[in-house]
Amino acid sequence: MSAAGAMEIEDVAALRTEAVRILRENDRGGYTIPTDGLYPFQWNWDSAFCAMGIATYDVDRAWSELDYLYQGQWESGLLPHIVFHRPVDSYYPGPDVWGTAHTPPTSGISQPPLTATATLRILDRAAAAHANMSDAKDRAAALYPKILALHDWWERERDPDRTGIVAVLHPWETGADNSPVWDGPLKTTPATKTQFQRRDVALVDATMRPRQWEYERYIHLVELYRSLGWDGGKMWRETPFKVADVAMNAILMRDERDLLTLAESFGTPAERARLEERAERRQSGLDRLWHAQDGFYYSRDLVADEAIRVASHAGFLPLWGGVRNPDRAKQLADRLTQWLTLCRYGAPTMSPRDPEFDQKRYWRGPVWAIINFMLGHGAAEQGFADLADRLREDTRALMLRSGFCEYYDPLTGEGLGGGAFSWTAAAGLAWALD
Repeated sequence: MSAAGAMEIEDVAALRTEAVRILRENDRGGYTIPTDGLYPFQWNWDSAFCAMGIATYDVDRAWSELDYLYQGQWESGLLPHIVFHRPVDSYYPGPDVWGTAHTPPTSGISQPPLTATATLRILDRAAAAHANMSDAKDRAAALYPKILALHDWWERERDPDRTGIVAVLHPWETGADNSPVWDGPLKTTPATKTQFQRRDVALVDATMRPRQWEYERYIHLVELYRSLGWDGGKMWRETPFKVADVAMNAILMRDERDLLTLAESFGTPAERARLEERAERRQSGLDRLWHAQDGFYYSRDLVADEAIRVASHAGFLPLWGGVRNPDRAKQLADRLTQWLTLCRYGAPTMSPRDPEFDQKRYWRGPVWAIINFMLGHGAAEQGFADLADRLREDTRALMLRSGFCEYYDPLTGEGLGGGAFSWTAAAGLAWALD
């Protein structure tokens, strides 16, 4: 073995140790915050990734991550995107702004659902670690009806016409807050008249964060929904922002399929039949977001009733969700491979040739380890091993170069956003460094 090869193994081993340290440091007694200061609460899809990473070294603690997250679930089935377990004044908007009257306090919108996927992966880790499988199955069985209620909520409140395509009512709900995909729908959304003090730009350079005009519209939507009492039907009818996000639909479709797997062990025959029917409807819905002329999946503005022809990372996530058309999968793999030729590290969240590309600003260009995690797994499952290897190698290289940052510059590899970031460390443990 070469000296360089030996050094790499040593570095990767040290990096895994550091990833575990970060997740433990960000542990708040059963749940994990994304990073200290910038994000001091429990976030929905962050915690699903954290659970998958934590399961590589502590299966019991991984179950706790999901159990704490579901403490925030509403009676309607909504799993909010933030659970405010403890009062902390370093984040805006806090629970007083959301005004949801839930205990524990929560936000009033959701995020991409990954808890069925996380549950399956924890079960797999438990089996691999020769853990107490009776206990593991009991923990999964307790989570199953809660995850089912969440999926029922997505169908009932975000696809009331049963089209097979769910909509998001806030950019924060997508997880990709300031993606250029939302620029058009946001520009027809009013700005808040409330004066507010952002906390994020005091902790991270403003050039890496959403712009002020976007934030003014984010807050308007929160205020609108709060005025409607967080009533799902009223929100659906009165919102100026209603988008069928291709990423949300692809991730939901994957989680639905994993929920169906859980139902085979923990559900009733009626539930399995219902999930099978819904999974097929979701697949058909995702197919309708395919743009044949461009050979890509686009989100759709349901208010304007038109496709948003802006190519972002989201258009590749049907690889993770499960593309059943081999020709489409090949077009996606070829296009993503072409994007990778334009940058030192992939995958960027926008093509570097796109006029909206910004290599440092949040979801307008940077690389995210959790997106690479999903794209890498999806590419491998679709048969594109070389593409999957490139994504994994790039993610590992970024971690070796810049540690576990929130996101990374695709041109230089510089770490951006928050540091000591939990879901980045988790993606390393569960995939890039595994």
